[in-house]
Amino acid sequence: QVQLVESGGGLVQAGGSLRLSCAASGRTFSDLAMGWFRQAPGKEREFVAAITWTGDNTYYADSVKGRFTISRDNAKNTVYLQMNSLKPEDAAVYYCAAEQSPLWRPRIAQGYDYWGQGTQVTVSS
Repeated sequence: QVQLVESGGGLVQAGGSLRLSCAASGRTFSDLAMGWFRQAPGKEREFVAAITWTGDNTYYADSVKGRFTISRDNAKNTVYLQMNSLKPEDAAVYYCAAEQSPLWRPRIAQGYDYWGQGTQVTVSS
């Protein structure tokens, strides 16, 4: 079983930055592909970013490309989401997700077996 704990959410003004962290335990971290998703009130959960086991490849939603950066530190069992130039439409609960299957589909929520509890990001205009 994999446990994921997100942190770093909060309130920020439009144009500001936040860095989310997700600490993983229960499995060898380098065996896990990681992703970030978000869900705003009344909307479906949507893909934000993902990173492969080694960190060699990253994936982004078009809406965050160029503003958000996903990274991982396998020595610290942690994945990060650096969010810059935040917009009000980025406000949501952000979830960290993990998957160990080689059949991992980075952009699909159903492609992840493990999820964190979420962290709230609020962006004021």
